[in-house]
Parts: sequence; structure tokens; C-alpha cells
Amino acid sequence: MKHNICLIGSDMNTYYMARCHHERYEAPVDVIATEPIRFTQYSSIVNIEYHSDLKTKKGFVDALTAYGKAHIQNGKTLLIPCHDVYVRLLAENREALEPYFVFNIPSLEIVDTLLVKDKFYNTYGRSGLPFARFVIYDCMEKETAPIPKDMVYPLIIKPGDGIEYGKHHFEGQPKVFKATTPDNAINFINKVKESGYRENLIVQEFIPGDDTRLFDCVFYCNSQGHAEFASFAQIGLQEHSPSAIGNCTVLINGFNMFGKTEETVEKLKNFLESIHYTGFAEFDLKYDEREGDFKVMEINPRQARSSYYLAYMGKNLITTLISDVFDRQEREFTLLTKEVLLSMVPKSVIKKYIFDEKYKKEALKLWKAGIKCDPLHYKSDRAFKHRVYLVLRALNYKKKYKEFTHTI
Repeated sequence: MKHNICLIGSDMNTYYMARCHHERYEAPVDVIATEPIRFTQYSSIVNIEYHSDLKTKKGFVDALTAYGKAHIQNGKTLLIPCHDVYVRLLAENREALEPYFVFNIPSLEIVDTLLVKDKFYNTYGRSGLPFARFVIYDCMEKETAPIPKDMVYPLIIKPGDGIEYGKHHFEGQPKVFKATTPDNAINFINKVKESGYRENLIVQEFIPGDDTRLFDCVFYCNSQGHAEFASFAQIGLQEHSPSAIGNCTVLINGFNMFGKTEETVEKLKNFLESIHYTGFAEFDLKYDEREGDFKVMEINPRQARSSYYLAYMGKNLITTLISDVFDRQEREFTLLTKEVLLSMVPKSVIKKYIFDEKYKKEALKLWKAGIKCDPLHYKSDRAFKHRVYLVLRALNYKKKYKEFTHTI
């Protein structure tokens, strides 16, 4: 049976979820979005309608209610948010939309503790999850307090509320900032405050190591709050440009140069089930060689921009949701251990900009064997403009990594 499905968003996350739909049904999926984004703008596997006020509460409820009413004759629609803004709006307006839709996302309370980083650290600081040392700065304070003298530099400074931070633009605005001195840190905090941002900033000690010390761990927890599967992937490269730092471009699932995979996944699984988490969750982790453990950097309350590699391993994300919310099937927990390369960049970028030789060798071996995927390169998407965009995007990646050789 084909269930009606609607995605919310227009970014890369939306594209590969549309690809999961197309791989199952061989048909385009309906999408509701705020504005055109090149990932989906020219694609043949989506039917998109745009609402410029979709990121407001009223615009969101009005647009989705109208869509839901138009499709209710065939039953409720599976609704899948593909961006933090839409996850929160859906959680906030759950009751208004439940007559027309089914979905599996965390509760509003949990969503807020994950998206607002000061709440995240304050709520889960004693959960047993390992974090790097941090302090919180309130941007409502007129005077910026000195950085604690015993904090070890460099420091990472990031917004407590990423959604709000994105509304207040300033020259050279980075996604996160690496401070090398106390003056460097204070000057950046003041620059953020001058932009009009009034939420908190997280100042955190930097964990040494390049991109290959980063890890991606994705869980699916069913509607009953039970974890059904998880991945554990070592990252090789992330975006290096200031506005995109933190976005993964190369990873290998089932590859871990530091061990403790099962132990770490079990700890994260127990955490999610203890808070009765539901839906997809993505852990951003970094291996701390000084202490021999994986520090939790953040938890995203959704599938991430790189999560298509789960579908490549046989866990189609659309099928996963359908089996849960419509068919009410429950499965025993599985750790996905198959070794798979996900790369959004050309092979030449892997060769030139991954500096860990062991990781590079493994990535190139998988590339040569054809055990690789790219969420945007989909043969069944025959839109000519989409294919031209992918060619230009690959060329742009070569330029970007040449300009930004190292990340923070």
C-alpha cells in the first residue's frame, strides 16, 4: 500500500528523503518549503509548493492544515520535517496537525533541550554523557565577564540557540568561532551581542584533532521510545568554510580507528531510551585522545544532512517510518556495522585534504570497490538542471577546500 507522504524543507536533507521515497515508490514526493534551494529546486523527484511565511507559527499551521485537508480522503499523511526549524514548529503545533498527519518526532520538551544548547548542557550535564568543559555567557548582560583563567585554549564559541543566531547577521559571521586568546574570545562575544543576538553563547574547550577525530552516530527510536537501529561512522572531512563548519562531507560507517564502538553506542542508546526519545536522532561526537573517550558535541532531533548512508545500507528512512507509524512493527535493536563510504566531494578532494593516511587509504579502497554513495547523485533524477548543478558543485568543492585547507 502506498501511503501519502509530505516532506517539509528544501535542503539536502529533504533531497535524500525524497530519494528514499522515490527508491521505494518510483514516484515524486510532495514537499512544502519556505523558498527554493538548489538541492531540490530543479529535481524531478519532488513536487514542491512554497510558502514564504512557513517558518512562522501561523504560516506553518495554515499551510499544513490546507494540505492535510486536501489529502485526508486517503487517510492521514506521513509528515517528515527536514530542518530544525520545522521540527520545532511541528512539535509545538502537534495537536493542531494530528487530525491530518502522522509523524514520529521527539516531544517539544526534548526538542527544546536539544536545540537550545544551554538547556542541552544544563539538562544533560549529569546524564553520564561525556562533554568537553564549557561555560555559558548570557548575551543580555551589558558587561561581558572575563573568560575563566583556568580554561584551556583554544576555545570554541557557538550559539546556544542556532535558529535565533541565524536571524542576526554580521560581517564574517561563522557557524562556530575558534578563539585562541582571552581577548580574541571576548571580542567575538561582544561582536555577537552587537548584532542583536540576545540568547546565550556556549564557550567550550576545544578537543584536539582534525576532522578524522569526528564521528556521526544516527539512531532511530520508534513511536514507543525503543531504539531500533544505530550507525557509527568516522568522519574524514567536514565543510571548512566558516558558514558551513560542522557539516560532514566524507564519512565511513563501520570504520573506527579508536575502538569502543559497541560500548559507546550502548551508552547513547541507554540515554535515548531513558528520556523516552522518539524519532531520528543524530549525535555529533569527537574522540578525545587525551581521555580515550567520545565527547558529545550535540544531538540533532532529526535525520542529519549526511544520513542517507543508512538507506544505502538497507535502512530506507521512509520505509523505517512507514513500518513504525502505519504498520506498528517493532524490531530488535541492530547496530549497522557494514563498512560504507559516503562522499559528497570528488575523489581528488579526499586524496588532497584528508591528512590521516590510514583513513585516506580506507576511503580510497572503498571508492575503488564501488562501496560508496552520494545522496545527491541519483540516476533516476533525470532533471538536466539538477545534473548541471552537481557538476558545478563538485568544481566549487575543489575551490573551497583549496581556500580553506584546514577546519577549526
